[in-house]
Amino acid sequence: MIIWKRRLRRAGQIFQKLMPPPLLAVLICAGLAGYLIFVPPINGLADNGDYYRAMYSNGIYKLLGTDYNYFGYVTQKFGLMKYFNEYHSVNFSSQPLFVKLAIGLNKLFYSRSVFDIRFMGVVNYGLYLGGIYMLTDALTYPAKRFRNYVIAGLVVLVFGDASFTLYFNSFFAEPQMLGLTLYSFSSILLLARQRYQRRWPLILIYLVSTLLLIANKSQNAPLALSFVVVTLGLLFLPNFKAQRPYLFVGMAVVLITGGLTYKLIGKEFVDINSYQTFSHGVLTQTDDPSKALAEGGVDEQYALMQNQDYYAKQFATIQASGPYVKKNLLTKLGFAWVVKYYATHLKQFGRLLDLAAADVMITQVKAVGDYTKASGAPPGKQVTFFTLYSQVAGAFFPQKFAFNCLLAMALLMTYAVGFYNDLKNHEFEGILRFFLVAGYLTIFIFVPVISIIGDGDADLAKHLFMVPVSIDLIFLLFISDVLNHRLWHAYRQGADAS
Repeated sequence: MIIWKRRLRRAGQIFQKLMPPPLLAVLICAGLAGYLIFVPPINGLADNGDYYRAMYSNGIYKLLGTDYNYFGYVTQKFGLMKYFNEYHSVNFSSQPLFVKLAIGLNKLFYSRSVFDIRFMGVVNYGLYLGGIYMLTDALTYPAKRFRNYVIAGLVVLVFGDASFTLYFNSFFAEPQMLGLTLYSFSSILLLARQRYQRRWPLILIYLVSTLLLIANKSQNAPLALSFVVVTLGLLFLPNFKAQRPYLFVGMAVVLITGGLTYKLIGKEFVDINSYQTFSHGVLTQTDDPSKALAEGGVDEQYALMQNQDYYAKQFATIQASGPYVKKNLLTKLGFAWVVKYYATHLKQFGRLLDLAAADVMITQVKAVGDYTKASGAPPGKQVTFFTLYSQVAGAFFPQKFAFNCLLAMALLMTYAVGFYNDLKNHEFEGILRFFLVAGYLTIFIFVPVISIIGDGDADLAKHLFMVPVSIDLIFLLFISDVLNHRLWHAYRQGADAS
């Protein structure tokens, strides 16, 4: 019996050496995501009308002579412009960096005239797998027990979910947001856990990934404030006094990037958001929208536009992009008007926040199909392969915004204990971890508020994308801290011996 125990222990040590938890998590996620996005018939997300923002400005267009499908089916092949491109980006964004990389790979390995969406998948796939490795390493280091394979399994369960990886074969910004968030979160956690002797590479990874994340999408501009909170924790690093001025410069750049991302939003994009804030926000969750409009100085006839999209799928009561609407409605719907409206209709605003809370963990985009037409699937069909976590979380996560606030307070207070203990003991792991959690909790709470004010309840699964990502990361951090006995203080040698 003793001999068998020794053999099992030896086999376990060899397995740990050959297949550490981060590598195992990456390999499993690589298999799951690779099967969806690369194996024919491929899966991804169909165009909901937003692809043009990333396509035309980067020289990609719908292939002539093909039946381009909106909403129902994933389109695999696109055309590449050969000559002058007259289209310009509608927003200030870092997304073109990733799209141009995909185009470069496509031209190198496939075609100079036809673009295969799988090359966009390759770029997103590579970014994602690096983030998975860093995250699993950060959550498990330096403990050497088999419980870390449980943590690796949870990483796979949460971030290997198809609701995240389906984005890879698309022109949406969300897959880059996921990968960049994994890098940003993990680099701070690796710093807190003193994974490497040199700090500057991790600090550089954190700042670069954070800046690219904020600039990736116009709706990410307010995230600059959340990441300033995260960055404050770096001021507590020991022997870091000489580098603090550079850190303040980095914080200023983060804020400037957020400001530029917001300031340089294209006029057309502003009109779309203003319209959908009105039709999917101001006019919803209220018994008498006409009365509310009259009180706000807007013609009551616009109440007929309730729940109407800017780009209507079917018949629309009035053309949203027409000059009449722009002149008589959109010019009145500034940010101040919307805030004032909700401030005087708090009950309606509360209902909208509860509606957002109900969609917080529903990460799979329901408005578009996940299959190509060649697959033989009916239009709009959704993938169910490896969606257990998103389905369970979407079904059972409490659907009240008040609960989210209470959960955030509980988590903040929990990590405040570690902050206090490590501050008292001149450690810094709990301090960095506290600011990391605090920053991501602001995303969890305030992004729904910003989304409702900025776009109503339209496309909530996409607009709230950073909310489930943030709370999932905190959830994984909490579980790993409990399993490795470091929730209340910095990691201590021998803590993993039990």
